[in-house]
Amino acid sequence: MTTKELARLYKRDIERFINEIELFNDENNLWKTKGSAKNSSGNLTLHIIGGLSFHIGVTLANLDFVRDRDQEFVRKEVTRESMTAQLNSLIPLIVDTITSMPEGKLNELHPNLYDGQKETIGFVLTQILIHLNYHLGQVNYLRRILE
Repeated sequence: MTTKELARLYKRDIERFINEIELFNDENNLWKTKGSAKNSSGNLTLHIIGGLSFHIGVTLANLDFVRDRDQEFVRKEVTRESMTAQLNSLIPLIVDTITSMPEGKLNELHPNLYDGQKETIGFVLTQILIHLNYHLGQVNYLRRILE
């Protein structure tokens, strides 16, 4: 996979995430769970924002951001507008960061351990994209169950 293809997938899937959040008819449902779902769509959105901001923004683009992962699952009542604005602002950051890398950079070791191991930048970026999509599916499911 090339950096251009990877950046295109991030842009596409963040836009899908934004669309899913905007499909909620009742914004209050962003903060509800049902059945065995333990995390609300709002908290999953904050988790994706935090994860992308840290793993790509801080680590690869030198973004000034302090992540509080625990708060991603505790905070409530953040507006949909605020969350979609944050997701929208991540698109150019991520696309520019990934496309500005020389192709060979994807094969270099990521500066941080990922799941306790040293992995390549390409591996970590792929894992994060998969993780984004996992939570996108959860948000979609919750929206359909709650509405």
